[in-house]
Amino acid sequence: MKILVTGSSGTIGTRLCEKLLENGHEVVGTDWKPNKWQSAVDDITINVDLRDGAQLDKLPTDIDTVIHLAANARVYELVKEPDMARDNFLSTYNTLEFARKNNIKRFIFTSSRETYGNDTNDPHTEDMMRVDNCESAYTASKIGGEALMKAYWRCYGIDGIVFRLSNVYGMYDDSDRVIPLFIRQAQANETLTIFGKEKCLDFTYIDDTVSGIMLALDKFEDAKNQTINLAFGSATTLVRLAEVVKELLGSNSEMKISDNRPGEVVQYIADISKAQKLLGYAPKTSFDEGIKKSVEWYGANT
Repeated sequence: MKILVTGSSGTIGTRLCEKLLENGHEVVGTDWKPNKWQSAVDDITINVDLRDGAQLDKLPTDIDTVIHLAANARVYELVKEPDMARDNFLSTYNTLEFARKNNIKRFIFTSSRETYGNDTNDPHTEDMMRVDNCESAYTASKIGGEALMKAYWRCYGIDGIVFRLSNVYGMYDDSDRVIPLFIRQAQANETLTIFGKEKCLDFTYIDDTVSGIMLALDKFEDAKNQTINLAFGSATTLVRLAEVVKELLGSNSEMKISDNRPGEVVQYIADISKAQKLLGYAPKTSFDEGIKKSVEWYGANT
């Protein structure tokens, strides 16, 4: 299978491309920046700015499946800079248009648990998303992307799968996402700031996320034109995250509790029964094991 992965220089993109190559797929990556983590992934990555539809002409057209990961994905950054949400709309639209014009009939889109908003603390099933619960420009860009996916399924016969991901972590990420940030700060004995004492989220180890996406390639006909939660299925507070990171690193960092920031979801647990049923998805890495692996990876690679 020949697969186009957008956002191939990002966290998930790097790991997904690695695994696809290991499994014998022909992979074409695209990103607006080089891959600094893996030379093998950088070698198959074509530099394209997906915001400019004309640049997609650089990409090969004999693609079996598009996996669209590319996005500005830091929620609070998009609160401060809403233009970054516009980038997400344009990138998704242009990539779908690339698929339509080149008769590519399989398209996987990665959405977010942010689409559920702050409506409930109960496990979220896929039918619980409401536009009225939209918390941020980032959320709007993902809801809009999902709507575009449905339009292209119905109007142009492009079969698709929407995955709602949740707090993916583990490696290939030196951003200010909470886990790599806390690891860096704890290593330096700096203060760990927790935005929201009650914030409790469904953290998903990267290999579990990637395994779910790869299962979708094998079971595409069973799952096509569905929206599916892809997460671990249990939640952990940011307070406990900070405590675990400190303990693993023997850190003397203080913990500071601040108010939740605008635009951010406070409570989220995924109901993953649909992924289990349609894909045979079975996440293997618990929170404690995943954080331990992450601390070890960052210790060896950053």
